[in-house]
Amino acid sequence: MMYELPTTVEVCGTQYDIRSDYRAALDLCAALSDTELTDAEKASAVCMIFYPAFDDMPHEHYEEAIRQCFWFLGGGEDAGGHSKSPPLMSWEQDFKQVVAPINRVLGTEVRALPYLHWWTFTSAYMEIGDCTFAQIVRIRSQLAKGRALDKSDREWYRQNRHLVDLPTKYTPDEQRLLSEWIR
Repeated sequence: MMYELPTTVEVCGTQYDIRSDYRAALDLCAALSDTELTDAEKASAVCMIFYPAFDDMPHEHYEEAIRQCFWFLGGGEDAGGHSKSPPLMSWEQDFKQVVAPINRVLGTEVRALPYLHWWTFTSAYMEIGDCTFAQIVRIRSQLAKGRALDKSDREWYRQNRHLVDLPTKYTPDEQRLLSEWIR
């Protein structure tokens, strides 16, 4: 069991400082979801964001460095074994709806803090309870499972589609293919 909030990770026997603030973690999530980046570019971006001394890291540490980054993003849990299911949230799209309940849980405006550890941020996120964002995720889940919405949910969805619908992100190749089909 880990009681501390890590600010370093061990990679191939070497301790590396990490950027553990929630803003850096959100930047990591944005880089990972960027469809314009190749997998190699995503890996490079992740390491540059997460490790302040990435330029000094030996090449043979990169693979383990990425694993440690995912371990950190997952709150100290290994990322393996999760089934692929439709996304129910997007930090980029949903941040405005998530930040108010996180502020309520923590009793402070997190955007005004100079530093807030990612694990503290995600712990607060897990405790947000009933709020607009919870409604958004519940409706997304119903739609992803192909379940019909009840009358009040249909009305709420109709009025708030811009909050609920996650845009499809296409790679540049997919975008070119779609453009050719539309012509």
